[in-house]
Amino acid sequence: MENQAFTPRIVGFLCNWCTYAAADSAGVSRFKMPPSVMVVRVMCSGRVDPLFVLTAFFSGADGVLISGCWPGQCHYQKGNLHARRRTALLKSIFDTLELEMADRFRLSWVSASEAPRFVQVVKEFTDQIEQAGPSPICDELFL
Repeated sequence: MENQAFTPRIVGFLCNWCTYAAADSAGVSRFKMPPSVMVVRVMCSGRVDPLFVLTAFFSGADGVLISGCWPGQCHYQKGNLHARRRTALLKSIFDTLELEMADRFRLSWVSASEAPRFVQVVKEFTDQIEQAGPSPICDELFL
C-alpha cells in the first residue's frame, strides 16, 4: 500500500451563485484540474455549518474547501461574512484541540466569472493537501 500514490479526498462546499457557477464553467471549458474535490452545492457559503466541516473530516476527507462570493457581492448580503467568521472560529478550535487541521481547511472567494481562478484554487489546495499527506484524524480513527 505504501507504493501507491496518495490521492487526496477534498470536500468542497461551493456557493450556488458564484463558485459553483465558476466550477461549472471550468468544466464546460474543459480546463484541466485535479479530480480531488467532491462538490457539495450550497445556496450560500454562509450556510455551511461548522458541523458539516467536522463531519467531512471525520468521514475521511483529507481537506475541506469552502468557497463563495467575494465580500460585498453575496446574493444574501452578508452570508460570506458569516462564512469568514465561522472559518476563523473553526481554525481556532482546531488549534485549541491541537488537531493540526487548520492547514487542511480553506476558505476562498471565487466569482461566477472566474473559472480560471477556481481551477487555480483547486490545484493549489490539492498540492497543499498532497504535501500534508493523509488526514491524521482518519489515521487515529481507523488504527
